[in-house]
Amino acid sequence: MSATLVAKGLAGGHGHRVLFEALDLTVAPGDVVGVVGANGAGKTTLLRILAGDLAPLDGSVTTAPGDAFVGWLPQEHERIAGETVGQYVARRTGATAATEAMERTAAALGSGDDADEAYARALDHWLASGAPDLDDRLPPVLAELGLDVGAEALMTSLSGGQAARAALAALLLSRFDVALLDEPTNDLDLAGLERLEAFVRGLRAGVVLVSHDREFLSRVVTKVVELDLAQHQVAVHDGGYDAYLEERATARRHAREAYEEYAEKKADLVGRARTQREWSSQGVRNAMRKSPDNDKIRRRAQSESSEKQAQKVRQMESRIARMEEVEEPRKEWALRFSIAAAPRSSSVVATLDQVTAELGDFTLGPVSLQVVAGERIGVTGANGAGKTTLLRLLLGRLAPTTGRASLGASVAVGEIDQARTGLAEARPLGEAFEAAVPSMAPADVRTLLAKFGLKTDQVTSLVGHLSPGERTRAAMALLQARGVNLLVLDEPTNHLDLPAIEQLEEALESYDGALLLVSHDRRLLDHVRLDQRWRVEAGRVDTQ
Repeated sequence: MSATLVAKGLAGGHGHRVLFEALDLTVAPGDVVGVVGANGAGKTTLLRILAGDLAPLDGSVTTAPGDAFVGWLPQEHERIAGETVGQYVARRTGATAATEAMERTAAALGSGDDADEAYARALDHWLASGAPDLDDRLPPVLAELGLDVGAEALMTSLSGGQAARAALAALLLSRFDVALLDEPTNDLDLAGLERLEAFVRGLRAGVVLVSHDREFLSRVVTKVVELDLAQHQVAVHDGGYDAYLEERATARRHAREAYEEYAEKKADLVGRARTQREWSSQGVRNAMRKSPDNDKIRRRAQSESSEKQAQKVRQMESRIARMEEVEEPRKEWALRFSIAAAPRSSSVVATLDQVTAELGDFTLGPVSLQVVAGERIGVTGANGAGKTTLLRLLLGRLAPTTGRASLGASVAVGEIDQARTGLAEARPLGEAFEAAVPSMAPADVRTLLAKFGLKTDQVTSLVGHLSPGERTRAAMALLQARGVNLLVLDEPTNHLDLPAIEQLEEALESYDGALLLVSHDRRLLDHVRLDQRWRVEAGRVDTQ
């Protein structure tokens, strides 16, 4: 069924804090709307309001037809204990809720016309959700995505990459009339990203999505909603993501130029008015000091001259008052990130010599590789190919089954791993950070964390309770706090907003130590200067 979602005068926020307001948005069949803005601007809040999961502070959300199936796929950072892949997919597609509603209303049949109508509606929704044949459709999709586990496998037993493919399977099997997707690209490898792109582009349903993957946005988005918290503005841009970037840059430049022109003109008029006032005051003082009491003609002339100066001052002040005020564009909070350098390590940072590593049924190798000081290496490959295992071998955190692995002398490792486990999870963030950098005073720790957007609420929260984005920024702060000459980044852009990703790119450009960068972020790999690329595939490493 084709459906249209319409938001009118929409405002959202928490408590007394308004994040956005006066948003008018129409999502027609085939539209792909990308929602962009810094962390905290209200992107997820907007999706929740559109899904009906959160009441708006103002405005309305309607669909045509009114019974359209609006599906919301939020980010899920924790898997439910005991939930199988099949149950997970059924829950994410809405099939579970539709089945429960149908069974509940079926039990009330015969108790009145209202009950019969409720059952008819629930039955229609159950059929529309795809629940009747979901079990039959699931295995082929899992196989297509390379997820070689059955529907009965527990979600908690899956790796991060496998869980990402299960989430993609849920999306591919969904039958939403309007789809709301929150960070659907997280943890997907290149093959998964391409499959997701093809699916979204081919959907007849309207889509509203939040993503940090700039290449994905560029390829699929047909309209952009910008939530600008700093300017307290909402804007809807027709056209793709790249067109939005150009339009935004032009608008920001024009706004800055308009303000600078206004400020310069006003400063000139204020300065001239001040000069006129000084001349007027000086004229009066001269008249009183120099003119004899009996020289009435000279005193009158001096008085008239002073009055003319005062009139010019009033005219100047009137011109200033009539000027149309141009507000200075407010700057967004921006992460200022740099990577602290450690003294240079030995010329050879890490070596693998005919190394193999056996982990259950998986074998990596044999591999012979070397990382030299200052070398910048990008590592790519499908989920499960062995990238993380390779990093663990290079860093000496996994003993090889055969062969020899060694880490060079004076190597100071800085790392952001996929799980963001660089700090003790059972301790408050402030305490865990102080323990990791004992040379820093507590006040300096809090100042540094605040620069990364981590305020009192986060500093006093347990590390394990922080969101993935907050944990990522804490890991970046740790890199800035202590010296590094071997930087290891495993999917660093996951859960970062777009401004923070741009800051990461700038920091990597100025960093001159050795770098191992594992990423599926295509624009990041294109923008970061690399000396080599290693592709890991089925336990083998190809160098380029």
